[in-house]
Amino acid sequence: MKRMLTTPLLLALLAGCQASPLSEASVAEEAEAGEVNDAMAETGANEPAAPADFASWLAGFRREARAEGIRETTLARALDGLRYRPRVIELDGSQPEFVRPIWQYLDSAVSASRVTTGRERLEEYRDTAREMERRYGVPAEVIVAIWGIESNYGGNFGNFSTLEALATLAYDGRRRDFARGELLAALRILDAGDISPERMEGSWAGAMGHTQFIPSSFEAYAVDGDGDGRRDIWGSIPDVMASTANYLDRAGWQSGQTWGVEVRLPDDFDYAETELSTRRPSRDWAERGVRRLDGTPLPEFASASVIAPGGAHGPAFLVGPNFRAILRYNNATSYALAVGTLADEIAGREGIVQGWPRGEQPLSRSQVREMQRLLNQRGFDVGEPDGIMGPNTRRGLREFQAAIGTTPDGFATVSLLERLKR
Repeated sequence: MKRMLTTPLLLALLAGCQASPLSEASVAEEAEAGEVNDAMAETGANEPAAPADFASWLAGFRREARAEGIRETTLARALDGLRYRPRVIELDGSQPEFVRPIWQYLDSAVSASRVTTGRERLEEYRDTAREMERRYGVPAEVIVAIWGIESNYGGNFGNFSTLEALATLAYDGRRRDFARGELLAALRILDAGDISPERMEGSWAGAMGHTQFIPSSFEAYAVDGDGDGRRDIWGSIPDVMASTANYLDRAGWQSGQTWGVEVRLPDDFDYAETELSTRRPSRDWAERGVRRLDGTPLPEFASASVIAPGGAHGPAFLVGPNFRAILRYNNATSYALAVGTLADEIAGREGIVQGWPRGEQPLSRSQVREMQRLLNQRGFDVGEPDGIMGPNTRRGLREFQAAIGTTPDGFATVSLLERLKR
């Protein structure tokens, strides 16, 4: 991907959808795979029987839920006949070795068809979207863009039973206590009457409905947008839009500001500065030679970062507080960039102009681990090799690039790995 704006991290932890900070280039693969996985789950065909003690575990959980105040009628509707889903454990244990580069993710997330459909949905629900914009300060096109990327405008939010998925994860998953808490939250939602157990569907990791909220996110941020007394992120578009806007508002969205702009960096720019943790006022970046592509002044951000997710040969962006608000929904730079770009194009503004280094081959996870090991061997300490391109690895890679006389942008490629092997 949610208490105190932290639960989008569940899907990093359970590797699911909404607030799913998966490795940045893997989000699209997960979404695409979800269509097949969910279709398989719907039939339940040829699934092995549940482990022998699943029933006793479920009975113990039921006692715990009853002690938490969940009504017996809710427990009966939700838990009687609940199935263990082996496919959920299979997905929970999988981690893709190969990830797509950010430009391939953006090609899918901000495709022409998704832009066209977004404009159609914005026109169809314009009054609702504008009302939520007025109420929460989040632009209508941003609300629609998140809807588009989270569930393809409702076309694919999953058909796993949320209760079965979370019960399976709580019994047998990698983060059992976390899933157990989410299952309790799901029961509280049912007990409040917002949705029926039969309609509580979503991804294998418990992300639900159009917004792909996990249950604790729903409890904290879902809103009754149509005034019917229920929060229905499965069937009510006003509720979907209100809940999305409320989440971003609570995440710190600043009304009247853009998420960011594409910029051109000077030839001598220090790419060590291209970390989201480096924040300066826009005027300071302008003094360092950062320029908007069209030559107009940079937006006035009190706290802005420069990012260059494709390295020195890809586009660069100046991003502000609203970009960071989107990251609270899903903590992946690629995701936030996709939301901002899709929103711009839905609104008729220009998308990304500068080209990506499409000829470069990014590294697989095992190759990143190998790069980290080799950097450590050469004295560029990046910590324990884990296959993740984090700030320490980018720093060490920049130091190596500087040592060999190439632009130290920290962008990991196969050609750099080959240089390290020499």
